[in-house]
Amino acid sequence: MPRAPKINMIKIGNITLQDNTLLAPMSGVTDLPFRRLVKKFGASLVISEMIASRAMIMQTRDSLKKCQKDDSHFPMSVQLAGCDPEVMAEAAKLNQDLGADIIDINFGCPVKKVVNGFAGSALMRDEDLATRIMEAVVKAVKIPVTMKMRLGWNYENLNAPSLAKKAEDVGIQMLTVHGRTRCQMYNGSANWELISQTKAAVKIPVIANGDIKNSDDAKKALELSKADGVMVGRACYGKPWLIAQINAELKGAEKIIIPSIEEQHKIVLNHVKEMIEHYGEQTAIPLARKHIGWYSSGLKDSAEFRAKINVTNGAENVFDAIEKFYELQFLHLLQPQESL
Repeated sequence: MPRAPKINMIKIGNITLQDNTLLAPMSGVTDLPFRRLVKKFGASLVISEMIASRAMIMQTRDSLKKCQKDDSHFPMSVQLAGCDPEVMAEAAKLNQDLGADIIDINFGCPVKKVVNGFAGSALMRDEDLATRIMEAVVKAVKIPVTMKMRLGWNYENLNAPSLAKKAEDVGIQMLTVHGRTRCQMYNGSANWELISQTKAAVKIPVIANGDIKNSDDAKKALELSKADGVMVGRACYGKPWLIAQINAELKGAEKIIIPSIEEQHKIVLNHVKEMIEHYGEQTAIPLARKHIGWYSSGLKDSAEFRAKINVTNGAENVFDAIEKFYELQFLHLLQPQESL
């Protein structure tokens, strides 16, 4: 088991984070209800879903939902994507006015729709334009600006260290590096060791991202990358407590136990209720299905439950299905287990 590395507090401009494990921005996942939930468990920084900068300045209903925050969210970062420096600057300024504490620039998204619009990781192929975007955003706002990227476009073009130095020079306050290239998408394994080259190139904090599923992964990623912290994404699906667990183990503090089935039952119900309050029932129920499925993963008869939830409509019916599923879990726990 890897030993906890010595880690320092992360400073992003005038904001000091209390922990070194951050929640990654994830489209369709890190909305206000999920960020609020992860924050309640003790995450020091949560980041919004990626928001298209042009949609932001048009103040579309969807973009305003994505950047919404509440008092529990400090510090909250809003992630923006786009390829026009002026539009990105305007979108950043608008989010500052709406209460964002940090602006994060997305140079890491590998999805074809984003890349084809010459945003996300496509911008790693044009360092001059990427630098102009970062400089425009930094100059447009008074709050700190961070940036998230990949190792490079492919293994023949691992330019994260070069872009990192340009980012530092124009005033970016923290960098996150996903340990894959764009061409890898989410295939293969994240290369945490290559992130160390970016860390060596700059003095600002660097965060390692990719394939970090538990505290052992976090310790190994920190050791190999020499980074100041880690960012966890998909491993948090159905586990909003995971960030707090990893942070506790990195600090050598008392371990945070996985919530009991009874506690998980309450978490699921409250999460779905908050999604309905945030979106309205018609929009919330289809969005909530994936979360409900993730929460149930590994529990008794979870496959059948997920199949049922995916065709269940109406909040009352969904809550009824959740109640019956967790009643089954309680009964299963009460049954004497056969000896091995």
